[in-house]
Amino acid sequence: MAKLEHIGIAVKSLKDAITLYETILCTDCYKVEAVESEKVMTAFLKAGDTKVELLESADETGVIAKYIETRGEGLHHIAFEVEDIYAEMARLKKEGFTLLMDQPKQGADNKLICFVHPKSAGGVLLELCQEIK
Repeated sequence: MAKLEHIGIAVKSLKDAITLYETILCTDCYKVEAVESEKVMTAFLKAGDTKVELLESADETGVIAKYIETRGEGLHHIAFEVEDIYAEMARLKKEGFTLLMDQPKQGADNKLICFVHPKSAGGVLLELCQEIK
């Protein structure tokens, strides 16, 4: 894994959360993007070299809506940048980790993504992400 890429935070209102995190981080939101495959709206802010991704469900049946209903707003996942997502997925699978998908898919911020199940990662949902070139 190359580095911590971003921290994902589930929010009820993207508008309210952007205002809150712009104030906390003393920076502006630099991107808002819909990710249709995940039924989510995302917003990105930078804190040093790390990004904060705010996630609002675009649909009441989406995973973020279900997450907030069960756990409330807050930390959703931690994402790590990888150089070769296919190789990293194979390595983790071989090591006994449970992946939530067999193939990476298009995520926000021009990335291929794959999630590692929290039950196999110490209770933390991990995201692998690789920039699409």
